[in-house]
Amino acid sequence: MNRVIDRRSLIAGAAALALPLPASARSATSLATLGAAKGIRFGSTVGKDNFADPGYRALNAAQCALVVPENEMKWSITRPDAQHFDFRAADRIVEWAGANGLGVRGHTLLWHSERWMPQWVAEHDYGPNPRAEAERLLTDHVATVAGRYADRIDSFDVVNEAIDSETGALRDTALSRHIGAFETIDIAFRTARAAAPKAQLVYNDYMGWRADEGLHRDAVLRLLEQMRKRGTPVDALGIQSHLGSKFSDTPTGLGSLDEPAFRRFLDQVTGMGLDLLVTEMDVHDNPLPGAIGPRDAQVAAHAKAYLDLMLSYPQTKTVMCWGLSDRYSWLSGMRLRPDGMAKRPCPFDADFRPKPFRDAIAAAFAAAPDRRS
Repeated sequence: MNRVIDRRSLIAGAAALALPLPASARSATSLATLGAAKGIRFGSTVGKDNFADPGYRALNAAQCALVVPENEMKWSITRPDAQHFDFRAADRIVEWAGANGLGVRGHTLLWHSERWMPQWVAEHDYGPNPRAEAERLLTDHVATVAGRYADRIDSFDVVNEAIDSETGALRDTALSRHIGAFETIDIAFRTARAAAPKAQLVYNDYMGWRADEGLHRDAVLRLLEQMRKRGTPVDALGIQSHLGSKFSDTPTGLGSLDEPAFRRFLDQVTGMGLDLLVTEMDVHDNPLPGAIGPRDAQVAAHAKAYLDLMLSYPQTKTVMCWGLSDRYSWLSGMRLRPDGMAKRPCPFDADFRPKPFRDAIAAAFAAAPDRRS
């Protein structure tokens, strides 16, 4: 029997984390309020490193309608081995969110990539009937995690990044080698639906609006079409929206865009009856000039144009940033700027002060069609 580390001891601690908000974390009108006026939920990620900072927690509580754990619900954290679950980190975030009136998104029940799965999954003894054992591991994991949070989480990234963006093929993993690539995805979604029947079930990936992402977009469409044909219970497509973050960034800009192709892609996705989510938005400013004023202005303009496009679809009802503050962006240590300056990819700076990117989000919400019903 799997042993689950209990969360009851964390509930009291959640109340202690519901601290008064410092003035630096407050603004006249929060992004959550501005989004809600148009039927859009705004949120961001919190995780182990930034969750310990009361100022960052306060910023999220002030600005967000919901949060998503950055890594704390992934296999690498929740599943130390085949026999045990560890929900301490995830529970802490979920309990804090509840104490502050915030919703929670679940990320992710299956990161379908060998690189990001725990090593024990590849080394596991699958025995004389490897398909059955692989299915058991997968269904046990998805059912346990989704079931634990079914009353607190109304949207799960069930499967994340199942497609190799360079080839368009479904990724090969220890589980899929025994079950089959599509079958692994299908089982994950069906298990999630059974465990959390009221939750929105999302396929999440990083294809975007750049001209060099056509192969990836086409592959995602094929996967979604196959899922619809097979009756896989997928409700929405999560578009990560890490703008400008591909390795092909040039020193002079944020890449060549193909907005007409991206719109055709979104038309086909919504034509299947699927909703859209912006799940992990930031703007990688590595290739932009160093001067902070012009750099922030370019980031904001890029973000505004992207959100205007995404929010022109009434099916886009959730916008999540992958970090609110530059202090804790995952991009900070990735491909350092040649000039040595700190990156500024988030809506608030390292001191939690609003930037033009924040104003761009606010303006996009104001311009968006009202999707309340």
